[in-house]
Amino acid sequence: MLNQLPVLSRLEHLVHRFYMYMTVDNSMSRRAIQWRPELHLQRNIDLYKTQHQQFAALLNQKSEQGLVQFWLDMALNNLPSKYNWEPENRIQKAWEHLSLYCEESCYRAASQVWKENQSKCWEEYIFFARCLVYDPVKLREILTKYNPTISPLYAYMIEVLRKTIKEQGAVAKFSKWRLLCKKSHKELKEALIRYGIYEPEVSRFLFARKYFKQIYQFNKIQNPVTRSGQRWVEPDSNDFQEAAEYYNAEKLLAIAPHQVAVGKDVTREQLQGWMEICITALRNYPQSITPSISLEVIDAVSYKIESDKSSYLEIEDSPPEQESLCQRTQAILKHELLTLNEDQQEILYLYYGLEWNQKQIAGKFAVTQGAIARRLQTIERRLINAIYSLKQPPQWVTGYVTTWLKYNYETPDHSDLIHAALVTAVKRLNTQSQDLLRLYYGYKLDIDTISKQLYIIPDIVNELLYQTNYELELALLKELDLMIIKFLKIWLIKQYKYIPKDNICLQAQQLTLT
Repeated sequence: MLNQLPVLSRLEHLVHRFYMYMTVDNSMSRRAIQWRPELHLQRNIDLYKTQHQQFAALLNQKSEQGLVQFWLDMALNNLPSKYNWEPENRIQKAWEHLSLYCEESCYRAASQVWKENQSKCWEEYIFFARCLVYDPVKLREILTKYNPTISPLYAYMIEVLRKTIKEQGAVAKFSKWRLLCKKSHKELKEALIRYGIYEPEVSRFLFARKYFKQIYQFNKIQNPVTRSGQRWVEPDSNDFQEAAEYYNAEKLLAIAPHQVAVGKDVTREQLQGWMEICITALRNYPQSITPSISLEVIDAVSYKIESDKSSYLEIEDSPPEQESLCQRTQAILKHELLTLNEDQQEILYLYYGLEWNQKQIAGKFAVTQGAIARRLQTIERRLINAIYSLKQPPQWVTGYVTTWLKYNYETPDHSDLIHAALVTAVKRLNTQSQDLLRLYYGYKLDIDTISKQLYIIPDIVNELLYQTNYELELALLKELDLMIIKFLKIWLIKQYKYIPKDNICLQAQQLTLT
């Protein structure tokens, strides 16, 4: 329970109330409310400011009631008529602007109720209020009854929310444990990232929530002793202990995320702390309260972790004075195509350009299907070798695997194809090798400590680490072969798809020109 209310900081301009939401900042000695922008709604405000003369004039008024009415007319009545420059989902955005406008009303209503009755923490009360303003159906019901001639929307919402908080608070309908159990994997993940939690913690929190939810529902929700009005009661230490035991038992199974498998066992206290962080993240993120999450919101996340979108062939940095590896790869492939004889070029054209099967091509050349298959393999292997000549994979793979284990073992980038290949390779290692990697690269233990823990002499530990690295290198080389073959097939289809059917001789000329 809180012994004091967080301080609400003032917004600089009235228009900010239509695209900013509240979060609780615990970094100061006294907790305070901080405002954060919802970027896609901020962009929408800027759009109307530059394109809509009447809206721009409303921004200069001392009261926000004009802006409130602008969004109310659009949300409830689809007025004024839509301009070509307005977004297709302008009504949805209008509702979102109104929901954010009600954020401060949530704070005021929750504060009033808490001062009257401190049997629950202030966070519970404000959460009750936000569940209403971020529920499109319930918010519509509230706003259709609003009369602007009687009171400002700000005051009207405070009174409605205050009454609702009192009613709902009595039955704990919106308990924080209900919130934790009801929210989807996707919603919780997004809320954690917005709250500033990143990998490997995100995967571990999600995995822990999965087992806590199972234990809590069995012990508390489905327990016949629990009364219907008190279903979402506080979990006890046994619930967290059981969840931690399940987490530790299941984390080495194949279904467990890599970040979980390589981490340490979790204690009861740790798991309880993780669940509290999940709840705080969900409460601090308005969109996690609503039934669905807009894709625009996901795209606009300011905490979004950027991944490297470069070609998987660019493992090492290219010298600045040279072309990119991707460009050099295409150049060398085009050169190799020009060195093929006419029959080889025609086979490639028929197979990748016109999508003939091997049997059809064999009929044209009066040979067996097996002969065509062998010719295609010969050509493809020649092109693959040309790609390999650029980077010589056996030379750089050793250094790459060692670096990956050191810096990315706990937090691999799953959007990176090589990272994904190494994660798969790690899971295919024997149990002893996986344990060794977990202790050395995950727990950061030294060789002597690992030796004592596994009852293996230090020299053997070093030898096993070397052997494990070697196995990962072989797995990566095998995966690279598959990746390059896939890349080559896509490239060949693109090269031959648009060559004129009636003049295959133009192929060499086109390749030369490109």
